[in-house]
Amino acid sequence: MGEAKRRKAALGEKYGQEKTILPWLPITRSQADQFVKWTSTGAWIGIGIMIAVWLTVRFIGPGFGWWQVN
Repeated sequence: MGEAKRRKAALGEKYGQEKTILPWLPITRSQADQFVKWTSTGAWIGIGIMIAVWLTVRFIGPGFGWWQVN
């Protein structure tokens, strides 16, 4: 336990706080991981919506007589 006390004394107020990714950027590692998680989820949702719209336009739309070529 002596090492933990020395580390606490050396770090002072910063002891127990999460480190930032870059010294000049106030974003912690857990915040960056959460951002990646949310953006990845959003990207997959967007891909799913794009596929649904494409299927609707490509297959269901012509069934209703849209996009007819004379």
